[in-house]
Amino acid sequence: MFAFEIMERDAGTRARTGRIRTARGEVFTPAFLPVGTRGTVKAMAPWELEEIGYEMILANTYHLYLRPGAEVVKEAGGLHAFMAWGRPILTDSGGFQVFSLSPTLEVADEGVRFRSVYDGSEHLLTPEKAIRAQEDLGSDIALILDHCVAYPASRGEVERSVEVTLRWAERSLAAHSLRDQALFGIVQGGTHRDLRERSAEATASMDFAGYGIGGLSVGEPREVMLECLEVQAGILPGASPRHLLGIGDPEGLVEAVALGMDLFDCVLPTRLARNGVALTRQGRMNLRHARYRRDLRPLEEDCTCAACAGFTRAYLRHLHGLNEIMGHRLLTWHNLVFMQRLLVDCRAAIEAGRMVQLIQEWRGYSERIPGD
Repeated sequence: MFAFEIMERDAGTRARTGRIRTARGEVFTPAFLPVGTRGTVKAMAPWELEEIGYEMILANTYHLYLRPGAEVVKEAGGLHAFMAWGRPILTDSGGFQVFSLSPTLEVADEGVRFRSVYDGSEHLLTPEKAIRAQEDLGSDIALILDHCVAYPASRGEVERSVEVTLRWAERSLAAHSLRDQALFGIVQGGTHRDLRERSAEATASMDFAGYGIGGLSVGEPREVMLECLEVQAGILPGASPRHLLGIGDPEGLVEAVALGMDLFDCVLPTRLARNGVALTRQGRMNLRHARYRRDLRPLEEDCTCAACAGFTRAYLRHLHGLNEIMGHRLLTWHNLVFMQRLLVDCRAAIEAGRMVQLIQEWRGYSERIPGD
């Protein structure tokens, strides 16, 4: 059921366009996946995501495993039926959430023991349980359970995470049995070049359907992230899709596309929206600033999203200041349209052989402040 086809390549970089085929439809890459952590993309309805043009979303195994429980979702007909999303879904293993949300945890060869962020109950998540939960959810792409360490971490901690993740990868492959669900391996290695190489080489030898790149975009400088990414991009199989986990920064995303990454996900666009920040081509627009109180222009003149089509900056600032649900919805809609347009621009640049120019256009984005 699962297949990946490379369609176009950019002459000046490693960027490529492609098409992922699943039982529930096609996904054109490079693509950004909105994050539906608990089975919903915050503030958005499934049909609105389709209207924007999204072809696949990401859901989080950790949260759905704890609430309502993967078995409940299975009884409802799987995650697609449960959340009324008929297109492809990628589920992560829950590994990152276990390590980032649990103040106390115990990692062993068997798995990781942690306490629920909801009620403090104790759980043991093993590679096999992570696979079983994702098979119950019925996602189109599942990820193995990996051992993710914080940044910065000692070399010893990173070495252990690589070795544990590799052992868990083998067990995940042995446990996986859902035929119409593709399984992606995950590479780790922190900011150590040799450990990144070791992880990529060993994981690639296991012949997964695709590969996630973890442990990056967790606080390290962008230059370091790109160096690590380039190392592993040169080792992972070129004919398989590559998913850079957890990146939503527009500048970093464009540079990652140039290094041959195909899929991306991050909560940043939706989280910024709930904090009153709009992503625009001129930079991040913080509507909490008083300068927008009487600004009767749309967020962006050339944007056709629901927010820009009928509402002003002043009105959106007003809604956010009162914590109105409509404000969260409109800003989320805008930011997700922004991300979709960015990836469409990347695909167009690859097809036209102008990826290098696109990188230059987005360089320094994080320092830009929208002007008057």
